[in-house]
Amino acid sequence: MRARSIGAAAAASALALVAARDLTQKKHALLRNFPVIGHARYLVEMIGPELRQYVVTSNEEERPFSRDQRTWIYASAKEENNYFGFGTDVDVEHVQGHAYVKQRTFAGPLPDLNDPQAPLPSAKILGGPRGRAKAFRPASVVNISAMSFGSLSGPAITALNKGAALAGAMQNTGEGGLSPYHRNGGDLILQIGTSYFGCRNEDGTFNIDKLKEVVASAPVKALEIKLSQGAKPGLGGLLPAAKVTPEIAEIRGIPLGKDCASPSRHTAFHDVDSMLDFVELLAAETGLPVGIKSAIGEMDFWRELATLMARGDRGVDFVTIDGGEGGTGAAPLMFSDSVSLPFRMGFSRVYSTFAERGLTDDITFIGGGKLGLPDNAVVAFALGVDMINVAREAMLSIGCLQAQKCHTDKCPTGIATQDPWLVHGLDAESKSTRAGVYLRTLRKELRKVSAAVGVAHPALITATDIEIMNGDYDARTLAGVYGYKDGWGELGPRLAAEIATLVTGTPAAEPTS
Repeated sequence: MRARSIGAAAAASALALVAARDLTQKKHALLRNFPVIGHARYLVEMIGPELRQYVVTSNEEERPFSRDQRTWIYASAKEENNYFGFGTDVDVEHVQGHAYVKQRTFAGPLPDLNDPQAPLPSAKILGGPRGRAKAFRPASVVNISAMSFGSLSGPAITALNKGAALAGAMQNTGEGGLSPYHRNGGDLILQIGTSYFGCRNEDGTFNIDKLKEVVASAPVKALEIKLSQGAKPGLGGLLPAAKVTPEIAEIRGIPLGKDCASPSRHTAFHDVDSMLDFVELLAAETGLPVGIKSAIGEMDFWRELATLMARGDRGVDFVTIDGGEGGTGAAPLMFSDSVSLPFRMGFSRVYSTFAERGLTDDITFIGGGKLGLPDNAVVAFALGVDMINVAREAMLSIGCLQAQKCHTDKCPTGIATQDPWLVHGLDAESKSTRAGVYLRTLRKELRKVSAAVGVAHPALITATDIEIMNGDYDARTLAGVYGYKDGWGELGPRLAAEIATLVTGTPAAEPTS
């Protein structure tokens, strides 16, 4: 009884102290007017994302990824049942803008849909059209997008790299440089950002000799020059000071304890013409295929690039298009919400620019921006994408909860943080298996949908195989929506026959509707 009285007195004293503090502080009017109980508002605000995620929103309502989408990724990564019962949650009768795939009754030769590895190579030789010394055919059309060590933790990068190796896929290093965590067996695409981390001089300018040293030290298969990304185009990357550990500072060659803000533009080149000179320099010095990554804004850049490439003497080997709906560790809300075009609109404009000049078979097109979901990925392939990059979906596969705390260094699952306590909870070995399984499962889904359409590979799905619904009263083909001409978004006959033969072992046949 006495203990209970003491406890009650202590609680009352604590509440009195909180009330006194609330009444005297001047920072929060709410607490000054409603001492003690006003804290409930901040508590609810703090756990608001979790409440919406698990209690309030419907299965298809939440963004960036709905509950159904996250459930599919989690189940796929764990090799659990990723089917859904009782029908769709989508309001198919009335929803506007939803894409529907048109299946065929008959099909030509198809690959073995029961193969557990679900091999799905690229339809194009990366660097082949331009005769790069180290040109190759990517073994997987699904690869891990650019996420730097620093933005993600060491164990997270390790898990993704090992997962890529298990699935026969590639991992993009991101602009933060090639870290020890990228050296766990997975093939790499080395991204070169505006700060040239890992291949820079002390003044931050580019150093070709350092680049060659990095390339020689790891399984780098291609180089990607980052011009911009969808979530923060025109800004350059930002790594908050809280995430700049001594290890990251050493890898990047930057000061410790300060925000690491990359310039918004490159210093190694200043226009399209000099950029192509830079591309050819990198290719000549390393032998690797070289491409560019960009979000899409004004189109003058792309028209000039296509015009110069039409001459045939210089050009990029691949183009990675990032949609404005893509993710990032940290960006101003204005840029995430309202700068750069969404993927479908941006990509279709770029593809059309090269298609007008007959260049599409000579370039590998890579897409990014929520394409790690089968429905979005299929639309991307129909528009002309050859490969897709997955980022947040890959993070979800290794345990991300969509807590949206990436910019605070307080990621609760140890993925997007450098906090030692939070990082220690992420077991890279077990999570790598989940990443690899997710990548394979996505390929399986793409093979299944391709078979439903009657083709052997998603690159053979055309822009007329998909319709975009406008409620229950109208529908247009993907080609009609984005102004594609006949043959756009499709492989040339030689490439189409090659990939069909490669995945089925038999010559391609024209499917019958």
